[in-house]
Amino acid sequence: MKFVDAHIHLSDSDYVQKVGEMIEDAKKSNVIALVSNSMDLETSHQSLRLAEEYPDQVYAALGIHPWNTKNLPANELQETINLIHQNGENRERVVAVGEIGLDSSYSGSGEPTETQMQVFHKLMSTAEKLSLPIIIHSRGTTSQIVSLLPSYKIKKVLLHWFSQPHSLISKIVDHGYYITEGPPSIFSTGIREVIRRIPLTNLMTETDGPVRFRGPFKGKMTTPAFIPTVVEAIAQLKGKEKSEVADQIFKNFTEFFGVEGVRDKRHDEGIDV
Repeated sequence: MKFVDAHIHLSDSDYVQKVGEMIEDAKKSNVIALVSNSMDLETSHQSLRLAEEYPDQVYAALGIHPWNTKNLPANELQETINLIHQNGENRERVVAVGEIGLDSSYSGSGEPTETQMQVFHKLMSTAEKLSLPIIIHSRGTTSQIVSLLPSYKIKKVLLHWFSQPHSLISKIVDHGYYITEGPPSIFSTGIREVIRRIPLTNLMTETDGPVRFRGPFKGKMTTPAFIPTVVEAIAQLKGKEKSEVADQIFKNFTEFFGVEGVRDKRHDEGIDV
């Protein structure tokens, strides 16, 4: 079985000295492809470097997280857009614009700030121009974002860690959007209900590391090696074999991100698996 982590922050400072070890552990767990999501210009550069250092294993998503829009340096948005334009056609390295979106909890008013909106729209416009997928953060704003998306010609949309409202699931599916779910698949009633409702063809797996989790993951550093446990939980909820779920999620990943070159390097190296 092949597993994927479609949303992890490998460029986060918590992982600085641990990336090589984490990728080796991921390979041992058959997690053979990771998308390193960025939070700002600095982590976008770092995600790109990691994709260059670990080809066919780590892929970069470049962007600015809504959390980082409050005190955004004057030129950072344009420099991030320039970086995406400079590297966006290298689909062996850059596979998406992300993590981008809106978050009502950081504005103090219950609504996204004007700066959040401006950054989100400009980064979506960049993705549209380059025909890149987008990876979206939508805490408290999912309905608003799903309403906005049709105004852009963006074919591939991933709503990361989708939790609510459940009433949007049919619209998400109708538009051909995807969602990712991670370790809460094991212990969160709400997330488990989302998984029951979403077709497997619209689902991928994530860890969102270095975010930490409770349940069986309590006290542990989040790594891609958690993914097989997530897939097992999804399989149980879907009443399917783990291998069937893993195969479909892997297919979703390669088609969504356009990374048909993903391969299990253990075979290339002649390792018996």
